[in-house]
Amino acid sequence: MPHSWSQIEAVHPQLWRAVCGYELNPALREELMQEVLLAVWQALPALHDRDRLLPFALRIAHNLGASHVRAAMRVPAPLPLDLDGHDVPDPATVADAERARSQWLFEALATLPLTLRQPLMLQLEGFDYGEIGDLLGLSQENVGVRLHRARARLKALLSREETPA
Repeated sequence: MPHSWSQIEAVHPQLWRAVCGYELNPALREELMQEVLLAVWQALPALHDRDRLLPFALRIAHNLGASHVRAAMRVPAPLPLDLDGHDVPDPATVADAERARSQWLFEALATLPLTLRQPLMLQLEGFDYGEIGDLLGLSQENVGVRLHRARARLKALLSREETPA
């Protein structure tokens, strides 16, 4: 039985978070999301196991996101961080402290190099080392090293912000 659009809509939040990790500019983020959704839709006939839709779609999103970043690096265009455009939780449903932590995490993730950001974002989505390795074409050991380095950088950022100047 072919996949339906409602199945793709079910993984939309995870795809959106992946796209937000690659692009800060709201207009370019929307464009990248459209590219991801189109690529997922076009690739669906190749997916035989319905239970693997999320990893399948995230792999496409991360590959397109990485390609997007590589292309942007060729022609760098400085852009200030638009905090209002970030995908943050609804203020009506989340406490201020949790909202601040989420916002800090999005900002901190944007400072990580792509090689560290990708595995960490996938781990935050609930994937284990083996699944992350499969998605990114890395060994489990390399995934562990990258995650360790990413967490160390985030801890260093956090300690710098908590230390009074």
